[in-house]
This record gives sequence, structure tokens and C-alpha cells, in this order.
Amino acid sequence: MRFRHPDGSTVHLAYCTNVHPAETLDGVLAQLRDHCEPVRKRLGRDRLGIGLWLAKDAARALTTDPVALRGLRTELDRRGLEVVTLNGFPYEGFGAEEVKYRVYKPDWADPERLAHTADLARLLAALLPSDITEGTISTLPLAWRAIDPASRDVAYVALTTLAERLDALEELTGRSIRIGLEPEPGCTVETTGDAIAPLTAVARDRIGVCVDTCHLATSFEDPATALDALAAAGIPVVKSQLSAALHAEHPERAEVREALAAFDEPRFLHQTRTLTPEGLRGTDDLGEALAGGALPDTAPWRAHFHVPLHAAPAAPLTSTLPVLKDTLTRLVGGAHPLTRHLEVETYTWQALPPELRPRARTQLADGIAAELTLARDLLTDLGLKELP
Repeated sequence: MRFRHPDGSTVHLAYCTNVHPAETLDGVLAQLRDHCEPVRKRLGRDRLGIGLWLAKDAARALTTDPVALRGLRTELDRRGLEVVTLNGFPYEGFGAEEVKYRVYKPDWADPERLAHTADLARLLAALLPSDITEGTISTLPLAWRAIDPASRDVAYVALTTLAERLDALEELTGRSIRIGLEPEPGCTVETTGDAIAPLTAVARDRIGVCVDTCHLATSFEDPATALDALAAAGIPVVKSQLSAALHAEHPERAEVREALAAFDEPRFLHQTRTLTPEGLRGTDDLGEALAGGALPDTAPWRAHFHVPLHAAPAAPLTSTLPVLKDTLTRLVGGAHPLTRHLEVETYTWQALPPELRPRARTQLADGIAAELTLARDLLTDLGLKELP
């Protein structure tokens, strides 16, 4: 979906396809048919943006077979779909029964992360619509946990090398591809503030930040403060993922803990945080927080669980949708947009408590369409005009 900002520039809205498990190219093509096109039709749109997730095997199939790549581009066009952004964070296995810590491998100290991301950049340059010359890719925020100085230096060199390859790619294709480190709780770059030092060290315009509003909220970051600090440091917001975290206002209450326990599931990691007078405290997963004693319960908790944007959990829980709204206002509500690529990323539909999960493809398509409708309405309320 495209929108005209009051300054005349185009802002893109997509939804991320990592909600649909697929490791192979055949699986990706099935996604387009079974999920993406039905969402487009529900929205009554001739064209729908998708934030494509290409796992390792699918990406390699496309990079080694030009005919397959042309076939994917043709299939996107045939189904009324367009791609200006990729989710390059998960490498493989995102649809596995247990993902947890595996999603952080390979990290940026591993040569395979550079190779994979460079492949994605070349693919995106080929998949961009004919009238678009800028693409973006979100990626792992260096590594899980703090990395040792030697590994950190390797990661910095890898990012610098990637930036140089992206410069060469633009010279070759006329397409500009930028990469955004995606701060996430528990990672080397946990907050937007943590991104400033490494991105200053890399010092390349090609490399910036992907602001995920669920992660921002989970870390109790103030959107205005975070975005102002990035701007002051000269670090671009390459893209933003529109998502909402799980919020518990009174974690000391038994009924609140019982409600939270329904979201403690085995597939994904749900980092949980609380803000204390001494600073941010947290656990790697929601179950650890609920076990007792790991987190103080005198202040609200937030968990890294991407809940549907349009459907906040039932009381006594809620979502951090207000943080998303504040962030979006700051990103695109001013005289000029701070980013032009927005991506709804709720990949946890099948990880919701059983009674909230979609039971059929049609229900999932309905839910994704409802999220995009909410995002569209937020953008038009900010003065952006939806384009055909």
C-alpha cells in the first residue's frame, strides 16, 4: 500500500510474510497464492505491499537461478503484490516448533550472515517495482547478548563490507538498498540508544536502524527521546516495523499472572521487562518472569509478544498500541517522514493462546487485513493520502 505524504514523498506500508512459515521457494510461491493475494482482495486493493521473508534455502534458490528469480517477480506482479522491503532477521527455521534462541544465529561475527544479507540485497534490487529505486532490509542487531571485542570488530568489518557492496550494487543496478539493525531486548543492540555506538563506528549511510515498536515498548523506550537521539547522531531510521507488545499493569495480582501464563508458549522467546528506579530489569522469557522472584512486580511488565494490532488482549492485560501510535506520529506525522518503509509484523498469530488463534486461512487473512486497515487509518489520520 502506498501513501502520499504532505511533503510529496511516497510512504510504503506492507505486512511481513514471516507469519507464514516457508523455507523453500515453492513455499514462498504458495504464500503468495494462499495468503498474500487473499489479504489484498479483502482490502479491496489492486496492489498490496508485502515485507518478504526469504529463508536461507529460498534465497539461495533465487540467487543461483535467474529463471526462478524472474518467475518470482512475475508471480508478484500477477497477484497484485509488490516488495520494497525484506525481513532479513530470521535466517532459517522460523516456522519450527521451537525457535527461541536459534533466531539469533548466525550473528554478524559469522561470515554467513554477511553472505546471506548480501544475497538478499541483490534479490531485492531485482524484485523492486519498476518505478521504485529504494529498498530496505531489516537484520539482526549484531548478536544475542554482548559480544566480545574481537567478535564485535569482526561484525563491524562485516557491516562495512556490506555497505561497500551496496554501493557497488547501486552503481550496477541503479537501485539503492539500505540495511537496518533491529534493536531487540536481550541482544547486543537492545535499544535504539545501543545502536548509536556501532553505527557511528561503521559510519556508512547504507546502515541504519529498523525501529520495531514492540521492541521499543518492551524496553520502555520513549519514542520521542529515542528518535531524537538517533537524529542527533545522524543515524537514519531505515524502516519501522509496526507491532505491539503485551502489557501487564499490575503483575503482582494473581489474575494478571494467570492471564500472562496463557501467552507463555514454547515456540518464540518472549523477553519480559519492567522499569524500576534502578533501571530496566528483565528475563529472557515470560516463563522465567512468572516463575517468581526473577522480576520485581511493583511496576508494570511488558513482554516481547507481538499481539495483533487491532485486537488487544482481554483485561486484565492490554497491548502497547499507544506506543506504536506515538512512534508513528513522530516518524511520519511531521513536515517530512523520518522513514518511508513501514511493515506490520505480527508473526505470532499461531502462538497466541489457543482460543485466540485463527483456525483457518480465511481467519488469518481476515486478521492481517484488519491490522493493515488499522495502520492505514492511522496514516490517513496523520494527513497521508492513500494512493491507488
